[in-house]
Amino acid sequence: MGLLKSIFTWWDGAGVSTNLFTRRKGARMGSDALGNVYYQGGTDVHGNPRRWVIYSGSNDASRVPPEWHGWLHGTLADTPDKALPPARAWQGAPQANLTGTREAYRPAGALEAGGKRAAATGDYEAWSPN
Repeated sequence: MGLLKSIFTWWDGAGVSTNLFTRRKGARMGSDALGNVYYQGGTDVHGNPRRWVIYSGSNDASRVPPEWHGWLHGTLADTPDKALPPARAWQGAPQANLTGTREAYRPAGALEAGGKRAAATGDYEAWSPN
């Protein structure tokens, strides 16, 4: 089931072609706390290094921490552990995209939050064509 799943479910991890390309052309550069593994190999048409990530789970770009996002997009020349200073005590851990989950933000008045809005303050006048 593993091979068939990797062929037909491209949204749930790396596919067969990505794994073959990574084995042939990629050099492992590091990994993050979520288990994502980062690779580099070859160059693009502009001569920039080609970089990619193999996710440990679903393919969701919000699961890439900010420091590795900078490395993937060429902002950092070296891996984050070598190029960046250590994290400060006040910095929080990055959070995945919560859209569609119970933890998603729902403003007051949203149907999912109970559907009750604050009363109007009287500073609004409805427009009428007459």
